[in-house]
Amino acid sequence: MSPTTATTDRRTARWQARAGRHAGRVARRLLIWVGLGALVLAVLYPLLWMVFSSFKDNQEVFASPWGLPGELRWHNFALAGNAGVVRYFVNSVIVTSASILSTVLVSAWAAYGLVRLRVPFEGAFLGLLLGGLMLAPTVALIPLFGLLQQLHIYDSYWALIVLYTAFRIPFTTFLIRAYMIDIPSEVDEAAKLDGCSTTQAFWQVILPMCRPILVSAALLQALFAWNEFVFALVFISSGDLKTLPVGLMDMQSRLLTDWPVQFAGLTMAALPMIVLFLIGQRQFLRGLTDGIGK
Repeated sequence: MSPTTATTDRRTARWQARAGRHAGRVARRLLIWVGLGALVLAVLYPLLWMVFSSFKDNQEVFASPWGLPGELRWHNFALAGNAGVVRYFVNSVIVTSASILSTVLVSAWAAYGLVRLRVPFEGAFLGLLLGGLMLAPTVALIPLFGLLQQLHIYDSYWALIVLYTAFRIPFTTFLIRAYMIDIPSEVDEAAKLDGCSTTQAFWQVILPMCRPILVSAALLQALFAWNEFVFALVFISSGDLKTLPVGLMDMQSRLLTDWPVQFAGLTMAALPMIVLFLIGQRQFLRGLTDGIGK
């Protein structure tokens, strides 16, 4: 074999190796995109099917369950509102907003104390918070029923607000604490040199720096409180105070044959959380990656 032929063969082999590696990368990228496309389809299609079904009538729901509606029947949403969805929606907004505010503020203050202040028995407090993470809410239903009646807040907004706050403080505190740990203590020292007290440093310096994790905590709390069912079913008996999960179940029992109206109510219930996550998704991802990822 001549030197020229050997050189040509080596070049051909290198070219084939590069081509093989390139084809492998293309195949992997294609496989990833196909997997992501399948995941997007699996997540979005049920939502789109629910939205499309809310514009149909009963005949279209059964005759063409996977097809598009013949026309946009907006009156289905008006019927759902008249059936009680608007009232349930307002109740959920009140309970969710109040629980977000109380949970995030209490957890942020607790996390700041655990990170910055020298608290006696700090390890015991952390162990207590960890125990709160392991407590299943359904286990405490019976004692909580009696406790809320003794506090005279049973069958009120406060019953859900207090419970949603209490059961989410451990997780939210650990989440915010993980973010605050990497904030340099020199920030607090500089604030105190400028004349800030500990409380002022917390409100004016630390909290603004923790905005991403606070948004993440607020979104997670919103998702929990908006969709929570067991507490809302057990501790609320008045129809005027029911939240969306329980109210939609009650509406379903009253509208057994009017499926488009039920789908319209479900769409109205799902839309706020979708919009909220779309608005705060950047801060949400940044907070989780900077907090939990540490």
